Amino acid sequence: MAADTFPPNINGAAKFTVNLASGMAARGLDVHVVAPAASRRHGTWQETYDGQRITVHRLPSDRWWPHDWLRYVKPWMARHYMRKVLDKVQPDVVHYQSAVVLGRAVVREAEGRDIRIIGTNHLMLENMLEHTMLPAPVQTWASKVWWRDAHKTFAATAALTTPTRRAADFLEHNGDLEGVLAISCGIRKSDYAADWAQKDAPRILFVGRVTGEKQIDVLIKAFAKLDPALGARLEIAGGGDQKVHLEKLARDLGVADRTKFYGYVSDEELRNLYTNATVFAIPSIAELQSIATMEAMASGLPVVAANAMALPHLVHDGQNGYLFAPGNVEECRVALERVLTAPQEERVRLGQEGYRLVDAHDIDATMALFERLYRGESAQDVAKDSANEQDHSLDFVVEAVTGSIPTVRRDKSAE
Repeated sequence: MAADTFPPNINGAAKFTVNLASGMAARGLDVHVVAPAASRRHGTWQETYDGQRITVHRLPSDRWWPHDWLRYVKPWMARHYMRKVLDKVQPDVVHYQSAVVLGRAVVREAEGRDIRIIGTNHLMLENMLEHTMLPAPVQTWASKVWWRDAHKTFAATAALTTPTRRAADFLEHNGDLEGVLAISCGIRKSDYAADWAQKDAPRILFVGRVTGEKQIDVLIKAFAKLDPALGARLEIAGGGDQKVHLEKLARDLGVADRTKFYGYVSDEELRNLYTNATVFAIPSIAELQSIATMEAMASGLPVVAANAMALPHLVHDGQNGYLFAPGNVEECRVALERVLTAPQEERVRLGQEGYRLVDAHDIDATMALFERLYRGESAQDVAKDSANEQDHSLDFVVEAVTGSIPTVRRDKSAE
């Protein structure tokens, strides 16, 4: 597996990759992961995840200083390093997690070796471009260049997957592709605990990277507009480059005493936050699936989410939560208030419906689908058991100027 982000990084792509690696090792496969070194120390060694021993090849990497933690392998050295790993490991199949540095390199090196190539795309390009410090016109040009190059990587792939049907539609539309498989990242529901009892104090929880595309400012502004008599508190778990700015925003809006920024938390702490919350809120506009939302559903929480990208795939308005227009502070406030003021039995109904819906994302089913791809089944056969029965319509806005980056227009008037 070639991954440009892997633990100790904390993000959806890294979490999926480590779950997939440990899951395949538990199924008896010999798993190797190639990833950037998390520090200046690089080399090959065994690492343990979920009780499984994985061989990890940590390549020499450099820190990308505009980002708070990102490290990368120099693109002009990536193929050299990948060639050495493939020579040593002699894999039957390679699986890249994005068509960026290491994904691109492993495909270029595997193409002439008769190695089966599987690909998964976790990348929303705007997430990456946000940290390049390039002017907007240059970002537009860079996105077009990247999509042209990525198409070559995708075209060499025996089966290309992404977490949801909406994300697959996005990839097909922008990458000029067909037959992209929608395979959920998966979640083990038993890892989480739902508490259907009345909570002493209403808690609104957000979990994720504290970065611009998550639009946490929208959530804080909506929270500030709630009636203080509700006694609600806002809890934000995760780290990122926007934390200081958002803490200031909370102070400026007079809600700092009712807002807590936890930063990075352990898995046990995170599970407790979910269990003790009243509602999960996610205003992000750039989710290709959102493992955090699935974790919230597995914890029995109603969800208030932006109606953007893949979130409507998980949150069905009025069934397990409520959707609001991306960037619309007032709609977000109304949705939060609707959950917080609902009778307890209504909150339980919403939470139980999400608890039921998340069964479709069972991680063992995800593992089975990927193992079938690894062992040579065609994408067409696996598609019959994946999420490809979902609607193929493009119901998000693709900016005509760039022809690539999905741009959800924020409703400034609502702020």
